[in-house]
Amino acid sequence: MAASPEAKFTEEKVLWIKHHTPKLMTFAISRPESYRFSAGQFSRLGFRDGEGFIWRAYSVVSAEYADTLEYFAVLIEGGPMSARFAAMKEGDTILLDKTATGFLLPERFPDGKDLVMLCTGSGIAPFLSIIEQPEIWQRFDRLILAHSVSFSGELIFRRRVEALKDHPLIGEYFHKFRFIPITTREETEGALSGKRIPELLKNGSLETYAGFKFTKADTRFMVCGNPAMVKDTFQALMDLGFAMHRNRIPGEIMMENGF
Repeated sequence: MAASPEAKFTEEKVLWIKHHTPKLMTFAISRPESYRFSAGQFSRLGFRDGEGFIWRAYSVVSAEYADTLEYFAVLIEGGPMSARFAAMKEGDTILLDKTATGFLLPERFPDGKDLVMLCTGSGIAPFLSIIEQPEIWQRFDRLILAHSVSFSGELIFRRRVEALKDHPLIGEYFHKFRFIPITTREETEGALSGKRIPELLKNGSLETYAGFKFTKADTRFMVCGNPAMVKDTFQALMDLGFAMHRNRIPGEIMMENGF
């Protein structure tokens, strides 16, 4: 006999909500003691909808060791899940699927010295979790996080990332890290501006800004964002000589569409 839907999820409490812009929000929910995930994975969050349910996948922003679960959502006009999030209040109940999933995991790379994380919009979420893991800083010699948005007001995690220099577990490794903000629709001081990630890879600007040469021997890429960006970035990396990583055929690229 198949398990009932209720056996596959828990009901969690919304602990806090922050609206950064009319479209961008972060929020945290309670975390069951039994809930496990690896940095880079996503949760399925849901609400009751009449006699059924509505579910969507969201990458976990929190570190693996955090007591709560944090998420980043981009509200889409007319989206049923976005409408629920827009109306959500602290203290409300949200459904959490008991099983986290996803394969955007840096430990899948068997080698490499440099980890380059490329993302657009909400695609930054899994990388925020990854860079709070001490193991990732101990393993790689250099870490790059490039976040591309349309306007500077959408670079809402810039201070959070910079604050890692004072993190008790990873602050001593912060010298290995560089955050590269990118704005495609306006000029922004301290950011690469006017071009998308695929173009910045092709013309060498991203490599120059990172401060070292990307090579097949040492550089590993993780890509997450909207499907068009993921597709075009993958093609740009292939044109530069890099290949998809597969379990039986090691490569230099892992990618996932943002949710």
